[in-house]
Amino acid sequence: MEIGTHLASTLKSLRQQRGWSLDRASEATGVSKAMLGQIERGESSPTLATLWKIATGFNTSFSGLLTVPASGLKEPLFVLGSQQQADLPDEQLQVRPLFPFDARFGFELIELTLPPHTEHASEPHEDGVVEHVTVTAGTLEVLIDGHWHPLNTGDAVRFAADAAHGYRNVCDAPATFHNLIHYPAGTRA
Repeated sequence: MEIGTHLASTLKSLRQQRGWSLDRASEATGVSKAMLGQIERGESSPTLATLWKIATGFNTSFSGLLTVPASGLKEPLFVLGSQQQADLPDEQLQVRPLFPFDARFGFELIELTLPPHTEHASEPHEDGVVEHVTVTAGTLEVLIDGHWHPLNTGDAVRFAADAAHGYRNVCDAPATFHNLIHYPAGTRA
């Protein structure tokens, strides 16, 4: 299923499961009623920041908005290098869900690539969300508690993501990193 189609049906389903109107969903997410309606109809592709607002407002995972969760543990789950990246408008940050959120484990694993000389600010996520960032290529700086911390290939950091944080690449080559995002108990796919 194409990402935009999955997002549209997932958002509508989440809202209907809760019995929320678009107005109520807008209040919970901080995303306008008009934008939520456009996303549900497949008429608009949200930015990364908007997706995080929706995930937080609905107490659901980021990757659950973009991918169909794996059905079971009996069969291996292979993720191919050619797997589709999330096509997010006006975003320089490339996002590729590797292992979508599964409530049995409480985490998702996402690969992100930040082009040279770019910065991405991230608003606080839900209370209790923790990010584990490992740089797989290039050099990345991570904003934690108002301070930038440099990470080189192979370096990693864990931090509470329920506060403002960010990523920047001040180098001439792309920076790629894996982000294992752990959610508190009760988070839904």
